[in-house]
Amino acid sequence: MITRDQIHEIAQFEDQGACALSFYFQPTTPRNKAHKEEAILTKDLVREALRKLESRAKLHESNNKGTDQNKENKDKYEAARADIDRIVRLSQDLRGNGTHAKAVFACAAQGFWREYDLPPQLGGTQLLLNRHFYLKPLAQLLGAFPSLGVVLIDRQRGRLFDLRLGELTEREGFFHPLPRRGRGDGFAGYDGGHAERRVADEARQHFKLVAEVLKNALEKHAFEKWILGCQETHWTQFQPQLHPDVAQKLLGRFSTEIAHVSRDAIRSHAERIFVDWQKKRCGEVVRETIDQARGNGRGVTGLRRVLRSLELGEVQTLLIGDNYVAQAVECTGCGHLDAHLVSSCPVCGRDTREVVDVAEAILPWVIRHDVEMFYVKDDPELDAVGNIAALLRFRSAQSNVREITDVAGKEKESVKPNSRLVGRYRGVAAGRLPQVKTKGAKVRS
Repeated sequence: MITRDQIHEIAQFEDQGACALSFYFQPTTPRNKAHKEEAILTKDLVREALRKLESRAKLHESNNKGTDQNKENKDKYEAARADIDRIVRLSQDLRGNGTHAKAVFACAAQGFWREYDLPPQLGGTQLLLNRHFYLKPLAQLLGAFPSLGVVLIDRQRGRLFDLRLGELTEREGFFHPLPRRGRGDGFAGYDGGHAERRVADEARQHFKLVAEVLKNALEKHAFEKWILGCQETHWTQFQPQLHPDVAQKLLGRFSTEIAHVSRDAIRSHAERIFVDWQKKRCGEVVRETIDQARGNGRGVTGLRRVLRSLELGEVQTLLIGDNYVAQAVECTGCGHLDAHLVSSCPVCGRDTREVVDVAEAILPWVIRHDVEMFYVKDDPELDAVGNIAALLRFRSAQSNVREITDVAGKEKESVKPNSRLVGRYRGVAAGRLPQVKTKGAKVRS
């Protein structure tokens, strides 16, 4: 299971030689036991990757003949070839495995190799080489399977689960036995009333304990949102114990008996509630963003305005059409991204390079900074404004620009007021689009 920190590590990786390899394996149902379709597809992907690698190597060799840079590039390409050979061997072991998909991120030139099992719901098997890892399939998947907490409670027991990437894991369990009643209620029912008050107080302390554990888990980012399973009578007693921040992150509830519910039922209830919430949330954000943009409020539409707002750190939620593709250019010096395909940077004057897929290029920054993101399918209103928009946390004055800092909090070199730029952390993101999310990051689809 891939963790939040691992997602951030992958998102911030960069290789100037464009030898960062991304491999996504999506298992398919074979027509026969030979699994020839998977083998043929993998060979085709490897052949195409090697062709591009050799073409790039020849180009760099002709441009850097007799220099130390030429030898360095040659070593990097040999390392990338070794990564591809390793992928070929790994893919042979993956054939016929319909249980899990696989993601591999590798760069032998920097001693980097990470592989993760994923739910078998990728768009397809892919192999790409670039300066940064290809993140859209991972982002879409994390959006469809975010990190959720599932809490089950009654008056005596509590169970806390993690639901991530389709896997349900129990984190903690609580059992708080209530005091036993005596045989009689005493004179005029006094003992009976006293016992009932004591039982109610013990139940209240139990609910308070579960609420505190839940609050601590959310503060430590153990999960992003949570779902509750309980009887309605228990909810009315549990709700007053919840901290306001915890209550705000509750996606929904389902009715269940904690002692008898199965894991499959828990997973099914939680996934249904999340899908309903996600659909509602996405629709609300699209409407709010477009309304805010029309009123020149906390909303922007169109690639140029969205790139500017990302650079200014204004974006709260990013909305991208599911099949959105657009080109841009990136400055080789300051990293500024520009929707206009200019040959020199308008900020620092240096040369620019083409960004084949700007939506992929901004993903590493979006993931590292935990910007909420939705891939929006077939929305006429979003389509009418260019299939890209953003809801803003605030609108900053154009002159009031602050430097973006990296994950460790160290400031990058300042260029000009408008150049605290998202592009500095990414680079060109080449390759065709195929999913998903994610919420590594707070990514939704």
